[in-house]
Amino acid sequence: MENHQPYNERLEHPHDFEVDYRILTESEGGRKTLPYQGIRWDFWYEYNGKHKGQLFMIWPEFMDKNGKVITQKNSPVPSSGKARMWIINDALRKYHQDKIRLGMKGNGHEGGTVVAKYVVSKIVGLMTNPVKEIEE
Repeated sequence: MENHQPYNERLEHPHDFEVDYRILTESEGGRKTLPYQGIRWDFWYEYNGKHKGQLFMIWPEFMDKNGKVITQKNSPVPSSGKARMWIINDALRKYHQDKIRLGMKGNGHEGGTVVAKYVVSKIVGLMTNPVKEIEE
């Protein structure tokens, strides 16, 4: 199996922000097994606005205990730690810029199921990464 190619190499810009995460266990209503690098969970956080109550394509990229992106795709990621977060839809980055803040709590979702809990721990490229205008 090929290794995970870090998203910053593919997207050619830094991640938007970082989170401390904890993956919920099956007994907590979460996953039966730990995910592998490359999982594409949706992101939810509490906010008021045009998209209230929606999930967003903001994907985690898990890091090891030394802060390096995990590139192995054939073994589960740790049940808790740090992850880089990537806003996939550049047209919504501007929307998130005034909402995502340090200390903000969020969830990782597989469909309607909450599978991870997040706390935003660092803002990186959120304010400087590419923004596309939203077509009304």
